[in-house]
Amino acid sequence: MVANRGEIAIRVFRAATELGIPTVAVFTHEDRYALHRYKADESYQIGPDEEPLRPYLDVEELIRVAIAHDVDAIHPGYGFLSENAHFARRCRESGIQFIGPDPETMDQLGDKVAAKTLARSVGVPLIEDSREPLDNETVVMREARRIGFPIMVKAAAGGGGRGMRVVRKEADLLAQWNEARSEARNAFGDDTVFLERFIDNPKHIEVQILGDQHGNIVHLFERDCSVQRRFQKVVEIAPSISIKAETKEKLYTYALLLTRAVNYSCAGTVEFLVDSDENIFFIEVNPRIQVEHTVTEEITGIDLVRSQILVASGLPLAHPAIFIRNQDDIKCEGYAIQCRITTEDPANEFKPDYGVLIHYRSPGGFGIRLDAGSAFTGARISPYFDSLLVKVTDWGRTFKGACERLQRALIEFRIRGVQTNIGFLENVIQHPDFQQGRVTVNFIGEHPKLLEMPRRRDRSTKMLRFLAEVIVNGNPDVNGIKTTKSFRKPIVPIADFSTALPRGSRDILLEKGPEGLVQWLQQQKAIQYTDTTLRDAHQSLLATRMRTHDMSLVAESYARNLGDKIFSLEMWGGATFDVAMRFLHECPWKRLEILREAIPNVLFQMLIRGSNGVGYKAYPDNLTERFIEEAGAKGMDIFRIFDSLNWVESMKTSIRAVRERTQSIAEVAVCYTGDITDPNRTKYNLDYYIDTARRIEDAGAHILCIKDMAGLLKPRAAEILIPALKEAVSLPIHLHTHDTAGIQSATYLKAVEANVDIIDLALASMSGLTSQPNLNSFVAAMQGHTAKT
Repeated sequence: MVANRGEIAIRVFRAATELGIPTVAVFTHEDRYALHRYKADESYQIGPDEEPLRPYLDVEELIRVAIAHDVDAIHPGYGFLSENAHFARRCRESGIQFIGPDPETMDQLGDKVAAKTLARSVGVPLIEDSREPLDNETVVMREARRIGFPIMVKAAAGGGGRGMRVVRKEADLLAQWNEARSEARNAFGDDTVFLERFIDNPKHIEVQILGDQHGNIVHLFERDCSVQRRFQKVVEIAPSISIKAETKEKLYTYALLLTRAVNYSCAGTVEFLVDSDENIFFIEVNPRIQVEHTVTEEITGIDLVRSQILVASGLPLAHPAIFIRNQDDIKCEGYAIQCRITTEDPANEFKPDYGVLIHYRSPGGFGIRLDAGSAFTGARISPYFDSLLVKVTDWGRTFKGACERLQRALIEFRIRGVQTNIGFLENVIQHPDFQQGRVTVNFIGEHPKLLEMPRRRDRSTKMLRFLAEVIVNGNPDVNGIKTTKSFRKPIVPIADFSTALPRGSRDILLEKGPEGLVQWLQQQKAIQYTDTTLRDAHQSLLATRMRTHDMSLVAESYARNLGDKIFSLEMWGGATFDVAMRFLHECPWKRLEILREAIPNVLFQMLIRGSNGVGYKAYPDNLTERFIEEAGAKGMDIFRIFDSLNWVESMKTSIRAVRERTQSIAEVAVCYTGDITDPNRTKYNLDYYIDTARRIEDAGAHILCIKDMAGLLKPRAAEILIPALKEAVSLPIHLHTHDTAGIQSATYLKAVEANVDIIDLALASMSGLTSQPNLNSFVAAMQGHTAKT
């Protein structure tokens, strides 16, 4: 089990999985969607829902979960309880292996005050520090005066810059002491602090060590962690490129002296300050894995986390699984640099940012390694946790080559939705002082231009933000509906509202089902009409801006006056959802509900673009199926399914969903183009449409629709096409055309004479042009017609 979160938890899970060890994650309610819980074989919530952070510091809760789920070992990661000797002791008491040094070693090294006492006893050079427990203000002031200003207040437990303050004047000491204690208490559950002399402008160098439980300890060279801000490391390098070889050897010697004195086992880091004369001062020992361990792994090829697990299981370093027989087996090859990508705004005092990653793209390529937590498009960045998003580590044969490679990797990142420090990191990596190894812990403070971020055009995100703003708040260039403007009330046709509604086409569907309705339709001698006014007609002539309110005023009159005369009413189309929500700020589902209640006796139909549904891209099959199922349940009776390329395979999912998940009609369209009367046509000829119609019938259509979207179907062509299709398939035929050419009423007359079953028309005021032919005039023209009446 990993008693931690984020990228370090994922790092440990990967190592354990390589070793064939099952893994367990813990998470708080705030972290329930965090990636680390899904990278483990099992995961369990710790703490109550209202506690986002504290459960990660709850020793007894972690032990409870571990025991309940038969956990053999716990890796603490870094931060949280990683340096807590009490936690290590409770693990041992519970029969759980703590992957780290034993509690007694942690007592000696994890506590910075005790570590300094040990260092002094073995001859490791120290910075002058406090010698008494800082129990009260009097002792604090007395010790500070003895040490001399400037002075550093430091938390005895933990690291990462938390609980640390630089005090340059005696007047500021007590306030800073109290602040450091409070921060240490919140971060580590321990408010013990100590004082030490502050050394101006040193380099921060740390030595990685690794020991087993058999007395063997080695070092894995050093890391230069001098690029810091407020004692928080930002960029780390391995090995250091600026200190002398003899200074490095002293650092290794001191690190091994300290750790051998306590028979240290597992991974750990011994940290030092090195001044401008390369005098060395011991700072602390971190008895855990470090955030920056990746650079050491890159230059040595040794997996530190995997080695931790193996050492904790009792294996010696010389075991073939680790294969470090002695110090000479560890080689330093090339240079590695690690950058911490954080969700902070460098131009705004590094203020942490949080929210949703609307886009995330990471780099790759030779020599690039990424260690990420929840870094993916759609991830939610919480304000409750550290702002680290992803660590990028690169390797190069030369330090300059490593800088160039890391710069390229930083440029490749695309992170949108939150602020990041990437521009700042680019400035650091490109700075001459960094590339020449001249950086000290004051590097960032001494170079304010590092905070001048490179300008990024960020065109895609700007466009997304603009669209979101317009969708939610409206386009400032469009005034919208003027509430002060009065509209004339429509004149509703007279109807007797005291009588029952006439029996209509939907009553037949509800009584006889889809197959029964099709049989009824084929028996009709009269032509059937679909009125497209409520969808296609107003969409074509009014750019879909007809409100539900306007429709509902005439809906019941429709049901009473036309309920037994209209086959169907077209209600939804491909643009309905987009425009209803974007421009009218209405819900299409609510529109369907209102009109369905007012017109219960007439069939409602909709247009659905096969795998595109009512959107503008292909959707997963399960989404299309669920949409059709829901629309059918809400009162949609006919689904006119089409594909602009007549690709029947694209329509099969929708056909199947209508037949299997609803009690509705699957009307499948063949889109008409070209001119079948042209003898030179080689593709879109009569045989093409006959073959397509047969494949549509085989796919399960109840009704065949000829969809003439551009008004290309000539009267003579209709005379040829309709009978041929009637001969080829046994389905009723529904003809839909737009009156773009202005002669489509003539096409309809010929189609009726050719025994078509249904045609689409629009009320006079919304007919013609890109809409459908005139319903009023066509009905008048059909009076007394000898074909179908």
